[in-house]
Amino acid sequence: MSTLHVDIVSAEGEIYSGEAAMVFAPAQLGEIGIAPRHAPLLTGLNAGEVRVQTPEDGDRYFYITGGMIEVQPNMVTVLADTALRGDELDEAAAREAEEAARAALEGASKETDLKRAQQELAEASARHRAAQRMKGRS
Repeated sequence: MSTLHVDIVSAEGEIYSGEAAMVFAPAQLGEIGIAPRHAPLLTGLNAGEVRVQTPEDGDRYFYITGGMIEVQPNMVTVLADTALRGDELDEAAAREAEEAARAALEGASKETDLKRAQQELAEASARHRAAQRMKGRS
């Protein structure tokens, strides 16, 4: 089976490094799937779930708040703003953050406050959805 090397890093450090059969990521224009020998690509990422299908032990899940992805034929690098392993996500905390972001959006008055509140709500909602999907997964 053909594989590609995957590195997921954030400002806090390396989150994952290993081999994968496929990688799925939340690109700005929609989810992308990357297989070995994929065409080179550089694009922005939205907040959401990155899924790495490993050849030996199944899927690994990560939550990112955005960033960039660089794809080479045999290598994928995710440069995340922030990243968490799937087992580090807390659904209750994610739900509270989403509710707080909704409240902040309702109270936003200036255009800059509104844009910031919308961005925070998008990230909090993506984190909550990822936590719900990852519940029961490792």
